[in-house]
Amino acid sequence: MFIGAGTAINVATVIVGSLFGLALGHRFPERTRLVVTQILGLVSLVIGGLSVAQGMSIALGEAVGPNARLLIVLAALLIGGVLGSLIRLEDRLDGAAEWLRERFASKSDQTTFIEASVTATLIFCVGPLSILGSLSDGMGHGAEQLIVKAVMDGFAAMAFASTLGIGVAFSAIPLALYQGTLTMTGFWLGNVLPIAQLDALTATGGVILLGLGLRLLGIKQVPIGDMLPALIAAPLLVAAVTAFS
Repeated sequence: MFIGAGTAINVATVIVGSLFGLALGHRFPERTRLVVTQILGLVSLVIGGLSVAQGMSIALGEAVGPNARLLIVLAALLIGGVLGSLIRLEDRLDGAAEWLRERFASKSDQTTFIEASVTATLIFCVGPLSILGSLSDGMGHGAEQLIVKAVMDGFAAMAFASTLGIGVAFSAIPLALYQGTLTMTGFWLGNVLPIAQLDALTATGGVILLGLGLRLLGIKQVPIGDMLPALIAAPLLVAAVTAFS
């Protein structure tokens, strides 16, 4: 398979899954749609918890000290959250979705378009498979990780679209840009991050996914969009601690 095939397959499954969800969604009663959304919220919590556990690895402990792993994640989230809130990152994501909504959404979809596109984009892009799979694909190690992710995303897109509408399909655009950029990074730069930095990023992404799960369950509207810079801050903090230790 060609480099970038994983992202191409992933984008296709999101679009196809969304179309199936739109075709079948009207057949579901409101209580069924609510259950589907809550299930996705619960699964997001599980995936987030597993990502945090995976990221708190021996390699990260060796790089920053076993007692500093959680502090690295906390610091990354604080730095990322402060920066994201200062530049109003979540508002900008909402604004981009609003721009798409005004041009492509029907009247019946307008109330859910923003939530659908932003929520779907975050759940498809934040997970560790997006980063690890895209880098692996770019470095020529195969697209297996992204193909597994594509299958999961296709079913998730179907469930989301049946509940939230056409906005889910438009999450394929930032997904293609995000994973395509990571794939090119892997292709041109090789193994960009040491394993300790990748693990810190994975754990930080897991915490963000926990926030997404709370949001989907309607427990708390966590501003997870503002926290996305933490995914950059986490590996940088590990690099800084390693350099000065």
